[in-house]
Amino acid sequence: MAKIARAGSASPPDGGWGWMIVAGCFLVTICTRAVTRCISIFFVEFQTYFAQDYSQTAWIHSIVDCMTMLCGLGFALCYSPAIAMVGKYFSRRKALAYGIALSGSGIGTFILAPVVQLLIEQFSWRGALLILGGFVLNLCVCGALMRPITLREDRSCPEKNHDHGTPREDCKQASPYSPLTKEWTETRFCCSLQQEYGFLLMSDFVVLAVSVLFMAYGCSPLFVYLVPYALSVGVSHHQAAFLMSILGVIDIVGNITFGWLTDRRCLKNYRYICYLFAVALDGLCYLCLPMLRSFPLLVPFSCTFGYFDGAYVTLIPVVTAEIVGTTSLSSALGVVYFLHAVPYLVSPPIAGWLVDTTGSYTAAFLLCGFAMIFSSVLLGFARIVKRMKRTQLPFLAKESDPKRQLWTNGSVAYSVAKELDQKDEESMATAVSGCNLT
Repeated sequence: MAKIARAGSASPPDGGWGWMIVAGCFLVTICTRAVTRCISIFFVEFQTYFAQDYSQTAWIHSIVDCMTMLCGLGFALCYSPAIAMVGKYFSRRKALAYGIALSGSGIGTFILAPVVQLLIEQFSWRGALLILGGFVLNLCVCGALMRPITLREDRSCPEKNHDHGTPREDCKQASPYSPLTKEWTETRFCCSLQQEYGFLLMSDFVVLAVSVLFMAYGCSPLFVYLVPYALSVGVSHHQAAFLMSILGVIDIVGNITFGWLTDRRCLKNYRYICYLFAVALDGLCYLCLPMLRSFPLLVPFSCTFGYFDGAYVTLIPVVTAEIVGTTSLSSALGVVYFLHAVPYLVSPPIAGWLVDTTGSYTAAFLLCGFAMIFSSVLLGFARIVKRMKRTQLPFLAKESDPKRQLWTNGSVAYSVAKELDQKDEESMATAVSGCNLT
């Protein structure tokens, strides 16, 4: 079997075949995330055909999202690797590359939402799903574009020196065992495991992971309930589908413009803050949604939510790369998207249960909004604490400096000696004055 040619590069090329990787990832996001979003258009059809309530019907969408993020099954085999490949090929223009690649979700939603509504009307929901299934087969073409690349930081400890066929010099120093021994095999395995998943012990990544849980809980229900909510307030089926199209096209604008803006020199060091800002504003949009009960009011909501949804989705891989580096980016992204799984599974049914119980969407939308705001506040608080510790470190270092302690001790000793000399002088003066009186 012929081996796949692997491109070699000392650093990410920031162009060249990387743009083909971006194009492949763009198509992957259309075939996965956009198709998943359009399932909300089927929501009312499923609810009517199966005669189920909101919470039961929501399991269809939530299971699709959960399996994509949880297992190595279905869409997950395409989505996570495609996103990781973009990070391998780009460094300087990483945010822009991710913005273009992930904009496929918005473009796909913009195009597919009215098309799916038309397919349902023409071929019923069964025929529409069959046609979508044929469209998703284009993922095979996307996979053919993913050319592997080896970067300098990928040449880890277990690799061998190709000139001599022996372990590299740094590995020899780390382990004196022969490559033929069991000990060397175990050391090699531990070395690669520590390099690949050592980020799990980083405090910054742990905070990011917890934050992602709340963010994922908040973002998922809107794509399930926007169309049913619009229908419940008197919006027509075509207008409700058009709201999803607006959400998708503005999502594209958020992907590309936010990616381009955060690649500028003035904002490049503030990508973390930009991510927090986008997540928090989506949460505020949720809090306002129960008050919007007409199509003219839901249009600006779709624009605002769509823009900032595209913004923070673009920055998730960028923020993750800043925390763990490019070497472990693929594994870290796998963990981040894995953490989306449980919230994606439970949040739509919980929101549906709240709708069934209260008879209103208000409680469901408010819970989602507060979850996203908490996610942003948690990351912001962690960053503030980290900066406070950084400012305290130089002060503590000065306090622990031996020269400073010697100078401080000398100053104290000098002060004590001076006080004693003053007391001796006062005692002597008192004695002399006593002698003069006598």
